Amino acid sequence: MRIARFTTGEEPQYGVVTGEVDQFGQPEEGASIVALAGDPLYVGVKLLDDERPLEDVRLLAPVLPRSKVVGIGRNYAAHAAELGNEVPEEPMMFLKPNTSVVGPGDPVFYPPQTQDLQYEGELAVVIGRICRDVPPEQATDVIYGYTIGNDVTARDLQRKDGQFTRAKGFDSFCPLGPWIETDLDPQVFTDGVRIQTFLNGDVVQDGSTADMIFDVPALVSHVSSVMTLLPGDVILTGTPEGVGPMQLGDEVEVSIAGLGSLTNRIAQR
Repeated sequence: MRIARFTTGEEPQYGVVTGEVDQFGQPEEGASIVALAGDPLYVGVKLLDDERPLEDVRLLAPVLPRSKVVGIGRNYAAHAAELGNEVPEEPMMFLKPNTSVVGPGDPVFYPPQTQDLQYEGELAVVIGRICRDVPPEQATDVIYGYTIGNDVTARDLQRKDGQFTRAKGFDSFCPLGPWIETDLDPQVFTDGVRIQTFLNGDVVQDGSTADMIFDVPALVSHVSSVMTLLPGDVILTGTPEGVGPMQLGDEVEVSIAGLGSLTNRIAQR
């Protein structure tokens, strides 16, 4: 299922996106959304008698993490190399506050503290149940689904601070969307799924999840060995090479085959 969070101008709702999708995971003409009774992470999928065309609603971030977004740094060797870094021996973790989360179409605000705002297109894993010390072979038991993320980074602040909190923690620095795809086995990402980032329509990142140093089960296991994961927590799995700067007015689109596309524009705060 494709679980979305949406609004028609009133209170946000959850829904299931229905209809055919193309090879990129984008809904084709005639797609609709069927509303759900409450948050499916907590009450399950309970369909309401409320269906409307997808084009008539505004999609929001498909999940609002109750607790945290866990980022993984340098999980693609070529990306580590392009920034002059060594490949880590075990997953490098950092946290983004849940206040950094925005949805598809929402603006990413350019803070006055930085002169080098950069995109990082990533696969995002959504956790579905409370868990700790999860063995890699049991990761599928705790994964609710997958969505797309953009780990927006103030690169100059990252270099200046020597750690990631400020550089990656501003409001709007974690776009997520357009929905959560629940029916995928993590093995498809180990085998390789194409991930691309477009800046004003031009391809700037073009990679494969097969190039991740640590795959999805390994990341879930590692993170959960350190901290308890809660329903709705998100793990960003790292970005391929090709990161670069964004300017005011730029449009950034992150696309993952089978999951769809996430588009945001850079705006003045």
